[in-house]
Amino acid sequence: MRMTDSRDQRLRAIADLIRTRPVASQDEIAEALAALGFTVTQATISRDLEQLGAAKVRRAGLLVYALPEEISPPASDGPQMQTVFRDWVRSVDFAGNLVVIKTPPGSAHLVGVALDRAELPEVAGTICGDDTIFVAVRDVVSAPSLAQRLQRMRI
Repeated sequence: MRMTDSRDQRLRAIADLIRTRPVASQDEIAEALAALGFTVTQATISRDLEQLGAAKVRRAGLLVYALPEEISPPASDGPQMQTVFRDWVRSVDFAGNLVVIKTPPGSAHLVGVALDRAELPEVAGTICGDDTIFVAVRDVVSAPSLAQRLQRMRI
């Protein structure tokens, strides 16, 4: 078996796990994978979750992993987007034509997906790290007003 076959099988197993039951931690994923015969480290699981685009979301009062297609698209500036920003954004600032958003560790992807799905006209794209999102704004003039609008969503 090729190395990528094993990785692809593992990714499918993780995705199936997330789709079929609430999974709150990487330890739960490691245990489930071990039961399926996969030997993985926490770092591998973390990379796999990143590759799948999995993010933690609040469901029935619990924080659990969800795949991008399971996260409902927020309307631009709508209540869902405001909920994501209120729950997950720590700060919003701008520099030149970039808006910089800070989140708790591991949460940047969730906010980035919300921004991408909102399809804000002034946003050219987003780059997400672990706890920081760079939002490329189409022009320098729009960055301060977008940052201010996103900051207001935190309240």
